[in-house]
Amino acid sequence: MISRMPARKTAAAAVPPKATAGNATDAGAPSERAAHAEASVRVLRRFRSVFNAVKTHFQQVEKTAGVGGAQVWALSLVRGEPGIGIGALARAMDVHQTTASNLVRALVEQGLAESHRSGIDRRTAQLKVTRAGMRLLERAPGPFAGVLPEALQRLDEATLKRLDADLAALLKLLQTDKRAEHIPLAEM
Repeated sequence: MISRMPARKTAAAAVPPKATAGNATDAGAPSERAAHAEASVRVLRRFRSVFNAVKTHFQQVEKTAGVGGAQVWALSLVRGEPGIGIGALARAMDVHQTTASNLVRALVEQGLAESHRSGIDRRTAQLKVTRAGMRLLERAPGPFAGVLPEALQRLDEATLKRLDADLAALLKLLQTDKRAEHIPLAEM
């Protein structure tokens, strides 16, 4: 067994280590810690603004249209591609097929969409928007996919790559569930 000698305190040992990418919370001097804390608060405020913009948009959609934002988005995709199947709808929305199926079931039950099985493969449902669904889309505020996807589409490639890398680092620290990536924002 190896015995360890107590470490001697030196002037160097009393100085906190400098902040590094993997050690951002161990910032050195008080002014560095204060700057780090200010930067953290600024970024947190930006996240709050993003979440508020998303939430406000989907609340407005639901208030105006009478259905949730994810349903409006799904309905708009069906309008844009009459005859689309649930699998293709799920891929277009980047959601799990079960989620798309649940959205479609709600739309059909409300009379906003119709589901028909035709053609050679009777297992595949083809979707179309009803007149009531068309009227709903006419009064629903856009963008139908939501304000965040719309804003992300307008960013340049370099910004998107940087944002992707930075968010990946944050998600690693948060230890998020990968399944959450496919939940529509309107359902959060």
